[in-house]
Amino acid sequence: MHVLIIGAGALGTIYAAYLSRAGHDVTLFARGKRANIIREHGIAVSGIDEFVTRCAIATADDPPASSDVLINAVKTYDNEAALNALQNVQVSSAFSVQNGVQKNIALSDTFGSRATLGAVGMLGGEVTHVAPGKPLGVRFNMPGGTTVGELDGSSSARVDDIVTALSESGLRANSSTDIQSVEWSKFVGWSGVSALAVLTRLPTSEFMSRPETALLAGRVMRETAAVARAHGISLQPSGNSAPTIIDADEDDALASLLEGGQRSLITSRDFRQSILQDADRGKPLEVDETLGYTLALARQYDIDAPTLDFCCRILRVISETQGAD
Repeated sequence: MHVLIIGAGALGTIYAAYLSRAGHDVTLFARGKRANIIREHGIAVSGIDEFVTRCAIATADDPPASSDVLINAVKTYDNEAALNALQNVQVSSAFSVQNGVQKNIALSDTFGSRATLGAVGMLGGEVTHVAPGKPLGVRFNMPGGTTVGELDGSSSARVDDIVTALSESGLRANSSTDIQSVEWSKFVGWSGVSALAVLTRLPTSEFMSRPETALLAGRVMRETAAVARAHGISLQPSGNSAPTIIDADEDDALASLLEGGQRSLITSRDFRQSILQDADRGKPLEVDETLGYTLALARQYDIDAPTLDFCCRILRVISETQGAD
């Protein structure tokens, strides 16, 4: 299977490293210093596993002609430039593990609706070093799974093939016949933890195990869930979209969140949300494409979302004032 992966951040390099190590023909679409380092020295994975591997590199000046599977792992604000550079690539199947719920539209516009699949990536990590003469270092410290599914809810051989390839490479993976629900359900939880990650500058386990900050994260989740339901989405009854969090009394919901926070102190204590990593590096934040989109829907459906509104405004200012390169 030839796999084209867009983006040499933590998520893109983790997918590239595992699939390449498993023997798949992997091309990583990257730019600048990271493209050169990976081309010359490969990728060094640490954390859950320890290994070094190599994959091919493609750039905007030299894109591949075709690919069996495309995985979009670039930041949403870099979508337009990346997809424009790849618009002539013949892609059989494409899915995005980006944040937010608008990601499939861009893929469909570029590669066609027949090629586009829905997906969620619950894994995470952090690029640890980008140094000349050494492989690009990425720490894999959040071993969540990848869920893939047809947007029309059907089952298909291509989804099964992708899930098998990911699973056999050492990554957790499964399929879903209700992928849009899965995407929104992840987004509910992501919205709360990502907003608080930037505001506190703490690892997720730290602020989700403290009542003051877990309460605020929970309010963002509950407000996002209300918007999702108004938008016609039936949420998954598990994780941060479970009824014990989004439908329960706020005190009971907080207790559930704190219980999860305590577990994360054991299972993924040092995991930091990717949006926090961007903030720490002075990069722009994915605000308008994520929280901003939800807030616009909230206004459309006349839903009160005060915590989401507050967080969105603060994150916009942080993103605008730290600048982008």
